[in-house]
Amino acid sequence: MELQDSWELFSALEKLKLLENSPPLWWPAYGTFEVVVGAVLTQNTQWERVQISLDNLRNAEILAPDLLAQAYPEILMELIRPSGLFKAKASNIIRLSHNMIEEFGDFETFALSVDRDWLLRQKGVGPETADSILCYACARPAMVVDAYTARLLNAFGYEFESYDELQEWCEAGMRGYFDTVQLPAAFARFHGMILEYVKMNSRGKIVNVEILG
Repeated sequence: MELQDSWELFSALEKLKLLENSPPLWWPAYGTFEVVVGAVLTQNTQWERVQISLDNLRNAEILAPDLLAQAYPEILMELIRPSGLFKAKASNIIRLSHNMIEEFGDFETFALSVDRDWLLRQKGVGPETADSILCYACARPAMVVDAYTARLLNAFGYEFESYDELQEWCEAGMRGYFDTVQLPAAFARFHGMILEYVKMNSRGKIVNVEILG
């Protein structure tokens, strides 16, 4: 089944109403500092485990950059233990929160001012985490791509050499249909729909792609 561009894929996924039971822009707490922490915690683990860790941080009343910047590593490690790799993640969250406060003063200024290069200079932040923060915490027009995206497009016969190449393909077909104000929400929904579709329509490495009319 031939797929012309990312707009065609987006349109086909939209018709399936995949986000009906999800938050409007898919990631919980969209537009808040919680997303920054969640983007670090979700590395190499399942979202259900991340939610437990976030609940622990919320209950401990330290889910804020100024508080996490000063958190004791041992305490933070215990709170985020359900997410795995808790020693490295605790260290990275403390450092990222500290740098956020040092550089921007608060999350609101960070969300308006941070760029991808700054994020990629932070320890423990790679392209997928950086784009998750830009897209879901800062409401920027950055399309998150991941293993689910690669698997779905591979099922259509596409292969990409790098994260950036895959991202560019996904963004390119969308730019002609949304203006700069609409793009952040469109990219957020697109990534969420891809992930939900692949989770629901794959068996092992095989993805069912009977979605184009």
